[in-house]
Amino acid sequence: MKNAAFATDGRTDALASARPSLYLELTRPRITFMVLVTTAVGFILAQGASGGGPLPLALFFHALVGTALVASSSSALNQVIEREHDAKMRRTADRPLPAGRLDPDRALAFSVALGVGGLVYLAVAVNLLTALLGAVTLVAYVFVYTPLKRVTSFATVVGAAPGAMPPVMGWAAFSDHLGAGAWALFGILLFWQLPHFLSIAWMYRSDYANAGYPMLPVLEPDGASTARQAVLWAAALIPLSLVPSALGLTGMVYAVGAFVLGLGYLAASVTFGRRRTGISGRRLLLASVLYLPGILTVMLADRLLG
Repeated sequence: MKNAAFATDGRTDALASARPSLYLELTRPRITFMVLVTTAVGFILAQGASGGGPLPLALFFHALVGTALVASSSSALNQVIEREHDAKMRRTADRPLPAGRLDPDRALAFSVALGVGGLVYLAVAVNLLTALLGAVTLVAYVFVYTPLKRVTSFATVVGAAPGAMPPVMGWAAFSDHLGAGAWALFGILLFWQLPHFLSIAWMYRSDYANAGYPMLPVLEPDGASTARQAVLWAAALIPLSLVPSALGLTGMVYAVGAFVLGLGYLAASVTFGRRRTGISGRRLLLASVLYLPGILTVMLADRLLG
């Protein structure tokens, strides 16, 4: 009994003195970084749509800081809610909460502080519209998408919506209103995410099944519906990705680059559809990971060259 009590006290002490790196891990820095990149692109394109001029660096900085706080809060709250399910999946079992390296109550307080702080920061330092969009994104991700994952495979589409909001927030941060360009960026990120998520769901379908998530590859193990949807979303992304050029936000450099990248993404989706294997699923995931920074790079290059 003495040894057991000592072990319990030792674990409690470890939780109470959790390293800052564990809290940082809770925010999923790589995802937050990509959120900031897409926010920056939305901000810069909104500036271009307004006629250009010097970049308002202070406003740009405030928009990124506030968005980073809200995005970090969303990721952290998601992990607080899903910690028991994460413990049942190999790919997530070592996260701080399911692994028992971080106290859930402290993680919750940290997550809420990030979210409230980020929204207040955006409202004060940027504008109310950006703060409102941030609040909608956080609520949709944490309180709609997260619980819906345990109910229906349609949650994948629902979850793509808050994931597509950062460039819209960037646009709103600069212009304090929303235009067609903001929604074009939203659509590109929305459609891009779906083959990306579907490839992950296919690769880790046994994990999702163990955790009780009704992902599409879990409900239909042959993968036919998963592949069909991946191909359809990737095909629809090609014309949608050309909308910024149709609106005059970008020029020919972007149009050609987006078309080529879209064809590559579609080819990976079609290959996955024909041979639904772990290798083809991983290649589709790789294609999706390359597509997003690729299209953002040609978008910014076109803007700078223009």
